[in-house]
Amino acid sequence: MPETPAAQPPAEPAGAFQLSFSSIGSTRVQAVFDEPDLSSDGGTLLLREAAEANGIVAAMARVLRDSRSQAHVKHTHHELIMQRVLQICQGYEDANDCDVLREDSAFRVAVGRRPDAEPLASQPTMSRLENSIGRRDLLRLFYAVVDTFIDSYASAPPCMVIDMDPTTNRVYGDQQMGLFNAHYDDYCLMPFHVYEGLTGRLITAVVRPGKTPTDTEILGLLRRIVRRIRGRFPDTVLIFRADSHHTKPAVLDWLEANDVRYVLGMATNAVLRREVQPLVDRASAEHRETWQPFRAFHSFDYGAGTWSRPRRIVARVEATALGTDARFIVTDIENVSARKLYDKVYCDRGNAELMIKEHKCFLKSSRTSCTRAEANQFRMFVHSAAYVIMHGLRETVLSGTQWATATFQTIRLRLLKVAARVETARTFVRFHLPAGSPAAEVFRRTSMVAAARAGT
Repeated sequence: MPETPAAQPPAEPAGAFQLSFSSIGSTRVQAVFDEPDLSSDGGTLLLREAAEANGIVAAMARVLRDSRSQAHVKHTHHELIMQRVLQICQGYEDANDCDVLREDSAFRVAVGRRPDAEPLASQPTMSRLENSIGRRDLLRLFYAVVDTFIDSYASAPPCMVIDMDPTTNRVYGDQQMGLFNAHYDDYCLMPFHVYEGLTGRLITAVVRPGKTPTDTEILGLLRRIVRRIRGRFPDTVLIFRADSHHTKPAVLDWLEANDVRYVLGMATNAVLRREVQPLVDRASAEHRETWQPFRAFHSFDYGAGTWSRPRRIVARVEATALGTDARFIVTDIENVSARKLYDKVYCDRGNAELMIKEHKCFLKSSRTSCTRAEANQFRMFVHSAAYVIMHGLRETVLSGTQWATATFQTIRLRLLKVAARVETARTFVRFHLPAGSPAAEVFRRTSMVAAARAGT
């Protein structure tokens, strides 16, 4: 019988090259760079739909004044912000990454361009946008972000908890407002992060100097937020929750005058320690007797010399093997037990730390490395838009799935970093995704939501 000719490997596309790696027994392992249109960020499609659903990018682009000559504009503000925000969501937090990703098909489609259209913006274009933003632009962007938060409610909620906390952004150059902070032993900014404590939704984030906030700074931000919320939801109960840095006489007076309830940390002093000393002694004795942790609560009225009137103080006393500790909070809520106010209301403020971690660590909002304060504030708003999109994706499409409580980092690694081969035709753009991808069900859910939004 004539010999059957050996099968020949398919010809490689022009410009492709093959690499060999360690074999598996007698099986060769090779890699060939021959895919013409492949993206490692196929999950950007999910982010695009999440951004369309909450409208944060459109709202930000709408309030920016465009002074460029429209005859020469290649990238609209909407495209620029969408490109930057989605890159941040996918882990590309620097403007330099725009140069690498401007021809990526997944990002081009997510921004609203066909894969065979003009490339997206480069780093110089993105940097020019950052440095073109003025203070009036920032004020309009602030209200756009706050209004997007308010719009996330289909109807007036019975209660909102306003969690406010400053966090450190270390600076490594000549950034405006960068100050030396002795507590952190470094030069830093300390932006305010403000979240709704019951849902984890971001209200706003504002860059400020690297020092303890003053009552003027706290009230300047709080007034704007409360006024905006009350304009839409006048009957919603507002509760302000923060640490002891925010417990200032002017802040307490303003909260009471404007019917905003509060649960705030209270710095300890000699008078407060004397008040709870009998409870501290009891806790210490109980622990020595049983060698079990002992916790007790106490509530009393206290009036500091700088206060306009006495207020309710709640004390938590705890004795463990590490020693005895007393913590205090001040509140205007009277009809709730001391234990519940401390354990269930005040301690839930710890969730805000997780929200800041998502914003600062997983979305890298600490990259406030521009010289001008205005440019750094614009960056903070862009990173905040990324938070809104990621949180919205988790709160809606991922609700009821195994990723409903996952961190942004886990969502990115499991669902967004998906390889996709992009097929472009005259009437469609098709993403070919791995058949065994764990993201398949999430893509199906997102497609159904998009279809419902489009009315199809």
